[in-house]
Amino acid sequence: MRAVRFHGARDIRVEDVAEPSGKLAPDDVLIAPAVTGICGTDLHEYLAGPIVTPKEPHVYTGATNPQILGHEFSARVLAVGDAVSHVSAGDRISIQPLLSPRNDYYGKRGLFHLSPVMGCVGLSWAWGGMGEKAVIKDYNAQPVPDNITDDQAAMIEPAAVALYGVDRGGVTAGSTVLVSGAGPIGALTVLAAHAAGAALVIVSEPNPNRRRIIKDIAPYAIVVDPRSGDLSQIVADLTEEGVGVDVALECVGLEASLNTCVAAVRRQGRVVQVGLHMKPASIDAMLWALKDITVEATWCYPTQIWPRIARMIAAGNFPVEKVITARIDAKDVVAKGFEALLDPAGEHLKILVTT
Repeated sequence: MRAVRFHGARDIRVEDVAEPSGKLAPDDVLIAPAVTGICGTDLHEYLAGPIVTPKEPHVYTGATNPQILGHEFSARVLAVGDAVSHVSAGDRISIQPLLSPRNDYYGKRGLFHLSPVMGCVGLSWAWGGMGEKAVIKDYNAQPVPDNITDDQAAMIEPAAVALYGVDRGGVTAGSTVLVSGAGPIGALTVLAAHAAGAALVIVSEPNPNRRRIIKDIAPYAIVVDPRSGDLSQIVADLTEEGVGVDVALECVGLEASLNTCVAAVRRQGRVVQVGLHMKPASIDAMLWALKDITVEATWCYPTQIWPRIARMIAAGNFPVEKVITARIDAKDVVAKGFEALLDPAGEHLKILVTT
């Protein structure tokens, strides 16, 4: 079968590999991926990997490179193991890609995303979404309503990252919100904040193409270029008595963005780190104390969030498909996928791949 495999930095190949074979384990599900998103994590692997993809056999999954990529995807069930009852052959599903023990400290508490030995389909597992077939565990297979498209089902994974950040920020009806960064996760965070009832959503984004895209997909948002002036003053001018926003969601993963969020949030407001920081950040801890703020950090998402997002999409409250800017064939995954997303002058947010 055809598969997109990561071999090393700047070394992603479309190859013929053996299909899954042999008898399925009782909790296995054999699937045919439909569409798969290219994630920021995939881009990091392409630029500087292996980072998450295993250098040695993964401690929990045993996976090794080369790795079939793809952890944001939808699929059709082909066959199931004897112990699987919640899905059956022919069902359409969204893949919840996290793999972890069910019986360790975190697993027994339902905090599967916090297991120190966690693996991930498409990053540290034998199979991924950018292959014609794959084997996943039963808990990775999340059924979706008939009125959700394959594209929307593939977007549930990145949407989970965004919605978890909004949840941790306590965004509710009438909240005022700043989203720093309008990349794929930032754009989904804007949509999630609006779905949660935010009355004011301000988006800070220096890239003019991304500002244009976010204006198109979220016309209710106030989109600003942080280089055009003092962002904290711009935010103050838009909020009651100039106090700043209730919640600032940092979706860039850069020190300057984090500190901008701290400056823009009101006293006793919340700052949520949604973007992953690849290096330590210097912060003004005294300002955090002076403003009496709460700073929340997020890692992945609680896996139980899948049905909730599916319902939101089906109801039209969370139009995740608006973030998709291109659909490509796997044969073009490097030139029209990875390189296109890395182009600073590019016009893409989320690119979906078919194998």
